[in-house]
Amino acid sequence: MSKDILIVLFSILFLLIMQTRIYADTKLEKATFAGGCFWCMEPPFEKLEGVIEVTSGYTGGNKENPTYESYGETGHVEAVQVTYDPSKITYSELLEVFWRQIDPTDPNGQFIDRGLEYRSAIFYNNDEEKRLAEKSKEELSKSGKFGKPIVTEIIMASTFYKAEDYHQDYYKKNPIRYKFYRYNSGRDQFLKKIWGDKMETKLSKNNNEKYKKLSKDELRKKLTPLQYKVTQEEGTERPFQNEYWDNHRDGIYVDIVSGEPLFSSVDKFDSGTGWPSFTQPLEPENIIEKEDRSFFSVRTEVRSKNGDSHLGHVFDDGPEPTGLRYCMNSASLRFIPKEDLEKEGYGQYKRLFE
Repeated sequence: MSKDILIVLFSILFLLIMQTRIYADTKLEKATFAGGCFWCMEPPFEKLEGVIEVTSGYTGGNKENPTYESYGETGHVEAVQVTYDPSKITYSELLEVFWRQIDPTDPNGQFIDRGLEYRSAIFYNNDEEKRLAEKSKEELSKSGKFGKPIVTEIIMASTFYKAEDYHQDYYKKNPIRYKFYRYNSGRDQFLKKIWGDKMETKLSKNNNEKYKKLSKDELRKKLTPLQYKVTQEEGTERPFQNEYWDNHRDGIYVDIVSGEPLFSSVDKFDSGTGWPSFTQPLEPENIIEKEDRSFFSVRTEVRSKNGDSHLGHVFDDGPEPTGLRYCMNSASLRFIPKEDLEKEGYGQYKRLFE
């Protein structure tokens, strides 16, 4: 073996060893937040770069080993414990995300969940976390975002008890039930009213790198004339003469431009309009709603977040459980049947059809 090759091999080996040592020396930290139902508090933190794990559990009580049946009687609150890499995300950034998930003016619960076991709180582990929590609370109070006093408690952390396994990643294990609960809890409606399109911070992974909008030239090459007209020029296809209005197969619908997941066949219904209609989005964070005053009327336009594609409109004349009708253009969508989800890179949605 030549001397040059040996030098290259030793250099690679040295880099691997250094990377391993750096990783091993990284000290992970934990942050604990209470914001009502812990099912709803897991997803926002799990999307953050630098967050290793998010665990649902109980804390702040006066007895050991609380259970879901007893924690409300022992003074515990539902909370999440966030394990994170401080070299990639800071405690202050976690606080920023926390405030955007709750109603910090409610002392007696959160949204549909009432009782002190659902109240909001920040549990600090040391003086620095306490200082940062108090600072962020003061800044939020001065921001004028809320018309009432900020009452979220800042409490010294105590033992955190992991909740039962069926509560962990509930939104992944039971996506339909979770979406139904979350929508009817009023949480998202409240947060959108307060934060608008800034509900999510720039810290979220949210696949922005994966789901990108293409240039005009790239779009003209990729899309059919109708797809381009609908997605880029706010056009509308003909009812009953489009690809998916009468599609009854199981699967999901993604943006034809970016590929970001938008809707599921689980929420599709026959609206009688001749366009594919859904009661709710598959991924609400991928949907942007805007006021549309074209055609001498006021409607709510629906666009994709990352692709910025015109999708259609949403109306309030839909069926239960949401009462909404997301009336979409087939030309804005690409359907992925359930049997192709894995190979297309959407394997996480197979649970919807099991």
